[in-house]
Amino acid sequence: MTKAAELAKMGEVLTNSQIGGRRNMIINGDMQVAQRGTSFTSTADIYTLDRFAIGHGSPVNAMTVTQETDAPSGFKYSLKVLTGTGASASTGGYAALRQAIEGQDMYHLNFGTSSAKTIAISFYVKSSLTGTFAVSIRNQAGNRAFASTYTINSANTWEYKTVIIAGDTSGTWATDNGIGLHVQFDLGAGSNFDIATGAWTAGSNMFGGESTVKLTETTNATWFLTGLQVEVNSQATPFEHRSFGEELLLCQRYFQQFAGETGSGSAYTALCVGHSSSGTRSFFYKQLLGEMRSAPTLTLSGTTGLRVANMVSGANATSSLSFGNREMGTNGGYFRLDHNSISATAGDGCRLDRSNDTSAGISAESEL
Repeated sequence: MTKAAELAKMGEVLTNSQIGGRRNMIINGDMQVAQRGTSFTSTADIYTLDRFAIGHGSPVNAMTVTQETDAPSGFKYSLKVLTGTGASASTGGYAALRQAIEGQDMYHLNFGTSSAKTIAISFYVKSSLTGTFAVSIRNQAGNRAFASTYTINSANTWEYKTVIIAGDTSGTWATDNGIGLHVQFDLGAGSNFDIATGAWTAGSNMFGGESTVKLTETTNATWFLTGLQVEVNSQATPFEHRSFGEELLLCQRYFQQFAGETGSGSAYTALCVGHSSSGTRSFFYKQLLGEMRSAPTLTLSGTTGLRVANMVSGANATSSLSFGNREMGTNGGYFRLDHNSISATAGDGCRLDRSNDTSAGISAESEL
């Protein structure tokens, strides 16, 4: 190979690998961020460790998802799925773990055009079952999908897997702040959701692979995942480790937790401050931690575990808390909490505390 050819090849590798930028399109692929908690029971669709959702539908039974310290060398955490009572998905049942990638984070793939790029999916996996399993990608419309296979050779042993998928030159792929790409692991897809592996397929509701192991058919089966990476390349590269701070910031674009359900934060810790506008009404203001994907859905949890403290009446129960005005801008924005049942003096400052209820808190969500 000539020197010019060597340089050209080096440039191709650097371009495909996105060296110097965010190479991995997956967020929290090493499972280190867990704002919502560390243990979950699957429903039709529920978010678990940050950015990872799991869902199941009858006759498949519920699964348990936990954050574990059982991980391969170089990783601290993994996501574990434990099945319930084994059941065949038959036709309409399903079970899948997924992460949705924002359209503006995958537009450079050029999917839906003649210049669509090849992607590499790599991950570490361990299961109590062996055999051929399926992982797939699809668009938000659910009418373009590619299912591929990976093989678990030894039970209860960490193994590294790679899957290469040529880009889709057809279909519609969003490039805005909606869902651009789903990455899905088939844990028990019924025949209505299965497609042949190894080729792009047009249809509907596709994410499973035909003739592959369905984890949820076996009672108390386990499946672990970590080190998930999706990148532009014709071969997988080593996992892109980001600092915890970087990963948390990426996660907080989609979900932010203030004290709350994880039990984080100490009892009687101030959540936010405000002022009393009258003798019975107080306003509290909370700044978001950064710009979110879209105006978030705000949720109060454990309101009886929150209390209002002011100069007139000390601590008050907060069952009458509600969300008031909110302003979501390019700098993240804020939201307001209103309390309409309090003894106060207009103009006084006041504080919203979390008492000794570890379930009490506020969350903001703009997940895909």
